[in-house]
Amino acid sequence: MAQTYLLPIKTAAALFPLLALLTLLPMAVTVYRRHGVLSSGRALSLFGFLYYGFTALCMTLVPLPVRTPDMCTRFAEIARPEWRPGHTLGDVWKEADQKVSLGALVLHNPAVAGAVFNVLLLLPLGVFVRCHVRRGLVAATAAGLGTSLFFELTQGTGIWGLYPCPYRLLDIDDLLFNTAGAALGWLVAGPVARVLPPLERLDERVRLRRAVPFGRRLTALTVDLAGLAAASAVTGAVLLLRGEATAALLSPPALFVLWFVVLPAATSATPGKRLLRLRLTGPDGTGRPAPWRLLLRALLLGVVVSPLVIVLTGVLATVVLLFPQGVSTVPDADPSGLLRLAYSLPYGTLLLMAGFALPFWFWYGTRTLLHPRQSAPHETLSGVRNTALPPTSARSAESAEGAPAAETAADAAVPGPAGPGTGDGHRTAELSRA
Repeated sequence: MAQTYLLPIKTAAALFPLLALLTLLPMAVTVYRRHGVLSSGRALSLFGFLYYGFTALCMTLVPLPVRTPDMCTRFAEIARPEWRPGHTLGDVWKEADQKVSLGALVLHNPAVAGAVFNVLLLLPLGVFVRCHVRRGLVAATAAGLGTSLFFELTQGTGIWGLYPCPYRLLDIDDLLFNTAGAALGWLVAGPVARVLPPLERLDERVRLRRAVPFGRRLTALTVDLAGLAAASAVTGAVLLLRGEATAALLSPPALFVLWFVVLPAATSATPGKRLLRLRLTGPDGTGRPAPWRLLLRALLLGVVVSPLVIVLTGVLATVVLLFPQGVSTVPDADPSGLLRLAYSLPYGTLLLMAGFALPFWFWYGTRTLLHPRQSAPHETLSGVRNTALPPTSARSAESAEGAPAAETAADAAVPGPAGPGTGDGHRTAELSRA
């Protein structure tokens, strides 16, 4: 029995780091857009819930059976769903062998253990709904019902058709026990919710220290670089297919200038900054930065990301040298052309470049974190600063109250009645620009 539960837990623990890595960027974007900061309390809550949710999913699916020709015969007894509510009571009596004793009916009864497990499975979900999402009992019950229904349908469909037949029983009682567990979790979380500080308070503490934290700017830069790499790859591939080799080689630097100079000059933000609700300003924190500042910022930033641009350009150059007529001729001219391309890439040069780039990036990141405002060298030397726009949660609250949204975090932070230069309001306004 213990091994039945240990294997899914071990599986979740082994795979969770990869899952956390895959979800880190979209989670950071969502939280920064909604709350403006990512406090340690909110990050711990989100990743803790992610680990719990993944473990709960593994508990309902793992171990996975081996696909064999007789698989449906082996699992024929559970092919039909169990739609009778309350049948667990009959299972308890059957497992007790009709003996009326505490041990037979409760302590050593597998049916009772299964029911308790199903209640406990979604109990943390109810706690999360109350403590993190701050919703009521109805929301927790609905979340439990929806999650349990997803689990049961996944089991009843053989993981949505991955297997030719179900290998676990779709059970209506499991659905009821899971839903009850989520509701119970909401109820027992009451004392915990009263003791723990609201996440909004933790966010406000971080926001008062620095309204545009390093993590928010790093997330915006990551989005920009990912978008630039995707745009460069697509543009280069299209140009190569059309046989325009020179244009393909020039496309990465041209797109870099467009992304980090032209667009910010026109809109005061790169696509990544806009997604993270940040605005580029001049040294005084107001107005659009001068074009020469944006160009200097892009040149300095280009030094930082140049290894990535060089790698992409080097790959495109290798393709051009191997297939000067365009990659569209590869299937006709040489069936093994793509394999030849894979073996011809300059892996040694790429590794050597990584050996130089990684220490430089480490120094650059350390230098940024040690700066009083955590400003990167390309921001400090160019004089281009980041100003935070109000998070979407603040805008939603203001819209609900009928108040207009502030243009910047500085405007939102300075209270109306306060006079100029008043302590907290003035300090918050200064911190909103980095």
